[in-house]
Amino acid sequence: MCKPESTSEKRKEWVAGKNSSNQSTPMTREQARAASLESMLSALRANGLKVTPQRLAILRELAGDLTHPTAMDLFERLRPGMPTMSFATVYNTLAALTEQGLCVARALEVGPVRFDPNMTPHDHAVCDRCGLVVDLPLPEAHAASALPGFAVRVVERIYRGSCAACASREGHAGGGLQATGE
Repeated sequence: MCKPESTSEKRKEWVAGKNSSNQSTPMTREQARAASLESMLSALRANGLKVTPQRLAILRELAGDLTHPTAMDLFERLRPGMPTMSFATVYNTLAALTEQGLCVARALEVGPVRFDPNMTPHDHAVCDRCGLVVDLPLPEAHAASALPGFAVRVVERIYRGSCAACASREGHAGGGLQATGE
């Protein structure tokens, strides 16, 4: 089984690669992150939740993050700058954000829940080997619209397989998921 040194590092590399090669995006990654952060902060305040230094740090780390981090991923990223913050604070903040509709807790694989700040409808591709998660835009025609009389709450479609990097390492260069987000 192909395991990178750090799944989180691999996701960061993919995000950096995607953003440098995707020139059709109207906003830079930093602009999108700033807009997402501002939107999340406004909603947090509107719902009567205090913006504490810990919550602000968690929001900054989560906003615009395409890696679908776990609570532990965020805790480990934030621990060097906030050594007194507990894992419970991170987890409880993520639970509050989820409850307020500012992110979604997703069970994309066996193991810890991942938190997705992308609130627009989308599908996911998950690499079975390294755990890379890629957001995919929804197809134009969606099957949920063909269900008259049924109130659809959510549609979740997950494509599972091998990302291009894992497939190429195993000699299956043409058969892996392409981490392009398209």
